[in-house]
Parts: sequence; structure tokens; C-alpha cells
Amino acid sequence: MSLADKVLAVNNDLPIRTESPVHNGKVRSVYWLTEADSQRLIRDRGYDVPADAPLAIMVISDRISAFECIWHGEGGMNGVPGKGAALNAISNHWFRLFREQGLSDSHILEVPHPFVWIVQKARPVMIEAICRQYITGSMWRSYAKGEREFCGMQVPEGLQKDQKLPELLITPSTKGVLTGIPGVPEVDDVNIGRSDIEANYAAFNFTTPQDIDRYELLLKEGFNLISNTLEELDQVFVDTKFEFGYVNDASGKEKLIYMDEVGTPDSSRIWDGPSYREGKVVENSKEGFRQLLLNHFPDPDILLNKNRMAEREALARDNALPESVLLEVSKTYVDIAEKITGEPLRLSDNPKREIIDILRDEFDLID
Repeated sequence: MSLADKVLAVNNDLPIRTESPVHNGKVRSVYWLTEADSQRLIRDRGYDVPADAPLAIMVISDRISAFECIWHGEGGMNGVPGKGAALNAISNHWFRLFREQGLSDSHILEVPHPFVWIVQKARPVMIEAICRQYITGSMWRSYAKGEREFCGMQVPEGLQKDQKLPELLITPSTKGVLTGIPGVPEVDDVNIGRSDIEANYAAFNFTTPQDIDRYELLLKEGFNLISNTLEELDQVFVDTKFEFGYVNDASGKEKLIYMDEVGTPDSSRIWDGPSYREGKVVENSKEGFRQLLLNHFPDPDILLNKNRMAEREALARDNALPESVLLEVSKTYVDIAEKITGEPLRLSDNPKREIIDILRDEFDLID
């Protein structure tokens, strides 16, 4: 079996029983279960959700996106070996710690396979919240141009690239295109301040204004838990993205939860501690892949300039990356997953076959 066969690149073609179109994201595909199957699983598996809650099967892939494009490699390698399993293992680890430490639950009800989550439908808060502990990336580029206010907060003079910030900075942006919010442009991923959220909490899908405080507390507690744990592993938690939503438990009580993924190399920057102390940044996250791409192509402006999107898409479509590049990225993902979880990452020879067998034999969800 070739290396390409071990990569799960296409994850929206599984014969999972559903009456709805499969939602195919950049990395995950979502299969909404039938009403009968949802109710059967809730009853048989004892999930702490209302008896009529909609459930979904969420299947991760090994695809890799960067600069808003999906990239592929030579020899038909349309993803990064081990990437999907690494992302899920890391998220599972942090979600479990959040729950055990009394922070909050997640949307995940069960993990039947390293590539698969069973989740309950959540009402998403329409905010992507970036927590920053160091000044780097886009924030540093803006700071270097003289910007000192970020999402309504002032940042002091005299900071150096990759320096630790005086305090954790929360820089939220809109999730999707939101309409009718005064002062917020109707485009995706617009930076907003706390005052925007407070004045329009319902438009961002918060139930009450008090939930804004709860959301900020969960942001800070979640960030600090991951940061402190990584520090013990001599890794630096630089920044990350959190997403939240609302679900109801079996008694009907509404709760604000963590959702999507959390603390992964896709959603965070993680630096190697010893290298950072020596004045060198070594990425243990997808940022390393972005840097590889910027160095690989002769005109990096195509990747950075949103006005050249058509050229960028052609670059990703027409250029198979060397296998060595994807294997280097694979090593980054697998190594950081094993470091965080403290366990070897189990890699499958045929993930698609395994997923189908488990969902058929243990959950009766395959037609």
C-alpha cells in the first residue's frame, strides 16, 4: 500500500445514512443523522442531550489548507499523513481537560474512531476569538506599520517582533457575513471590539449580555490551561482561535460550550521552547507549513495578496508539492500530538474502511 493510500483526502463520500446534503469544510465533513438515528443513539448511548436533539457524524480528513487554498503533493498524496488523527487527538485531549477542570463542555458526545466525532447540533456564537500571548504574524505586521489599537485595546510602544505581550490580548472577529450591525462591515472575518459585541449581543447569537463575560472567562481559562500545560512540555503557546456555541443538556438547560477544534496546530501557533530561548522561532504548528510555502514559491506576494486570489488558487491547483515537504509537515503534527497527549498516535493503513466498519458494526449508521 502506498503512502497516498493511507491519507484520507476525500471524506464526504462515506455511505453514512443521512437525509441532508453532506457539509464539506476545508478539513471536516459533517453528516447530519436522520431523526430516527439521532433519537436511537441518544437513547442507546445515554448521551446527556434532549431526546430530540439533532446529532451529526463529523469526519476529519488529512487535507491541508493554507492561505485559503487546499494543497496537494506528488504521487497523488492529497493530504498530510497523520494530520487528521493528530488534530482530533489534540482537540480531544484539551476538551477532556476543560471538562475535568470544570471549565465547560464541548459539542462532542463520543469518539468512535480517531478520525470521527459524534456531535450534537450547537447554535454557534458568531465570533472567532483569537487570543494572543505574543506579538507575531499579522498583528506584528500591523504594529510595525504604526498601529497601536487592536479591537478597541491599546498596545504599548516599544514591542519587538515575537515578544511576549504585557497581558493576554483577545482580538475577536466576525464568523461569517453578519448583516445589520452598526459599524460592522458586511464581510467575513472583520475585527470587532467588545463594545460592538455588547451593543449587539443578540446579533452575535449570545442569549444574554452576561454571557459575554462568561465567554471571555472561558477564553482566558481555556488559553491559560493549554498554555500552562504546554509550558510543562517546554512549548510556547503563542496564540489560538476559540469558537463557542450553545447546546441544551437532557434536562433542557442551555449551556455555553467550546466547539470546533481547540489548541491544535491548525488553530494555534506553538513554538519550541528551547529554540525560542535561543532567539530562534521553530514552529510546531501549521505556521511552519505557511513559511514553507512562502519559501517554496518565487513570488510569495501571490500567497499574501488577497487581490491575487485567482493566481493563488491556480498555484495550489497546478503545483504538486514535493513529498518531502508533506512528510516534514506530517512529522510536525504527529510529534506535537504525541507530546501533548503523552501517547503514540495510531495511524491507520485504511482509515476509510475502518470508519465504515465501526459505524456499521457498532452504530448501525451505514446504508
